[in-house]
Amino acid sequence: MLGINRDNTLKTVSHWHSFKLMLVLEGICVGALSGLVVVAYRFILEKAGILSKGIYSFLKHDYYYLPVWIIALIIMAFAVGLIIRKQPMTKGSGIPQVEGVLLRQLDMNWLKVLAGKFAGGILCIAGGLSLGREGPSIQLGAATGQGFAALLKRPKIEEKFIITGGASAGLAAAFNAPLSGVIFALEEVHKNFSPLILLTATSSAITADVISKEFFGMKPVLNFPQMQVVPLDNYLYLIFLGIILGIFGVLFNYVLVKTQKLYEYLSFIPAHFRVIIPFLIAIIPGLFLNEIQGGGHDLIVSLVKKDYLLQMLLLILIAKFLFTMISFGSGAPGGIFLPMLAIGALTGKIYGVSMGYIFHLNPEYVNNFIVLAMAGYFTAVVRAPITGIVLVTEMTGSFSHLLSVSIVCIIAYLTADIMKSKPVYEILLERILHDKGDSAFKGDEAVKVVLEVPVSMGASLEGKMIKEVKWPENCLLVGIRRGSEDIIPNGNTRIYAGDYIIALVDEKRAPRVKRKLIKMGSI
Repeated sequence: MLGINRDNTLKTVSHWHSFKLMLVLEGICVGALSGLVVVAYRFILEKAGILSKGIYSFLKHDYYYLPVWIIALIIMAFAVGLIIRKQPMTKGSGIPQVEGVLLRQLDMNWLKVLAGKFAGGILCIAGGLSLGREGPSIQLGAATGQGFAALLKRPKIEEKFIITGGASAGLAAAFNAPLSGVIFALEEVHKNFSPLILLTATSSAITADVISKEFFGMKPVLNFPQMQVVPLDNYLYLIFLGIILGIFGVLFNYVLVKTQKLYEYLSFIPAHFRVIIPFLIAIIPGLFLNEIQGGGHDLIVSLVKKDYLLQMLLLILIAKFLFTMISFGSGAPGGIFLPMLAIGALTGKIYGVSMGYIFHLNPEYVNNFIVLAMAGYFTAVVRAPITGIVLVTEMTGSFSHLLSVSIVCIIAYLTADIMKSKPVYEILLERILHDKGDSAFKGDEAVKVVLEVPVSMGASLEGKMIKEVKWPENCLLVGIRRGSEDIIPNGNTRIYAGDYIIALVDEKRAPRVKRKLIKMGSI
């Protein structure tokens, strides 16, 4: 028994079975709004990056103005610190925050997050930090979706789908990659392939992509030249590359957490003002190695167009890795998505060049390793192989490397899994929840939500009848979705792999109940 108002329960359940078309229409609206927000963010961010490089180019020839720029950096860092203090949800990437909101473990003030993340991200890129636009774009899209739901007073049953649609639209607009936006929502954010999530995410991502392409053109974000397909007799190189990327991905997650802990030791600096450290450190790469500043888009493109010495590539890799850790570990509003891809691209370039030196690998395949390593490194760090494969395919505009990129991603995934490394966004969400403690989102006992949980092959639920299962307390099983069929269950209804369990629960107990249902539905 739920101990809830009967009319409220009936209203929630009846709405659940009749709103697929509504989700599509709302997804289109949210995709359009999120697309406009992210396009504006992306455009201003590019201008901020150009401004930062221009300032450092000027300072290289006239050091007398350096003190003025240092003062400007301190002011920008102070402004970012104030944003973080006023709205802690603007810290960092934004992706774990969105996942926390959808899991009903965090609360997000959509308007404050929208304004704070937008302004904070621009200031960080103008200051020359090694941060990306993709995580913030996802959070901006999610906040736009939440605002849309709040302003139109949509019920809680719809809100998480609308937020998901906004997040998908954010990634699609940031990368001109609608399929990646959809897959990311399914594979990483929700970790299941719900048809309802698919409907909302697809309509939102496609709409946002149309708007993005209208502003930025039809070309892929990384417009690589035509690359030769790696022949099968060279696939041994791919296996070793996947292993290396898996190990490096584990190292990325480990160092990222350690860097955040190192910042915590600086107790004499208020937590929200620790961003001053990467702002001041940014002066060094700005004057001497500006390739490592910003997200890394220009760096990735330059790896294809320029012939770097191997020693220079190693220097850039180490510097980019360390500066990304320093920038992100401070809590500055910005993502690790694109810096992560840049580090992967550098690793692939170094690997390809090294294989040429040692084993005389044909140099025309070096660019292939750049692309493959981006996908593999992303997979090892985030543990979302399908997203990695689709994302890099869309970003480069080439579908001729699916076999090779899939092999690298699978090997990288397995390597990271064997080393028992958690996905980076899961690690970051756990840290956020730990830091928030008792102030984390509690939920409203009077508000009812519907949970949708898949049943995997080999799960404890598979093959059992409803009456044979000990269900969590305070939840009501209201449906089972089997393919296109919606089943109203009774005690003798048998559960099969591939089913989706639909349960009604109050918002306060939703996180705990969902964790239990996921455990019951998983292997």
